[in-house]
Amino acid sequence: MPDPVDYAQLVETAGDAVVVSDALGLIVVWNAAAERIFGFTAEEALGQSLDLITPERHRRRHWDGYARTMASGQTRYGTEILRVPALHKDGRPLSIAFSVGLLFDGAGAVSGVTAIVRDDTRRWNDEREMRRRLAELEADARSAPIG
Repeated sequence: MPDPVDYAQLVETAGDAVVVSDALGLIVVWNAAAERIFGFTAEEALGQSLDLITPERHRRRHWDGYARTMASGQTRYGTEILRVPALHKDGRPLSIAFSVGLLFDGAGAVSGVTAIVRDDTRRWNDEREMRRRLAELEADARSAPIG
């Protein structure tokens, strides 16, 4: 018979960040991959607001969506990947890709959100550079003499 699953070990050793926040948006789970991606230790992140990693210019939209999710018990990001800007501890911008799952209490009310997060910064930068280069090539082609 296999050993029972050690969920704490599963979360801690996951290659992607596992970030769980409660109904108020306070961080209650922060694994080693979250430390690697965002630069904050678990001690620094636990009990803090998600503002810790949310750029200021995006906070209102984030919290409006968070409140709707808490009230409705529904999110469209359980099956879709959401790509958004985030912040590293050192202040540098990140691009993250993540999906979410909702946690429910015994009465069926939403009690928190689990996010599985991947650092998508390299892909985002590569695509931005590709778009820049394509625009240059298109401009060169438009300005080239014909014939």
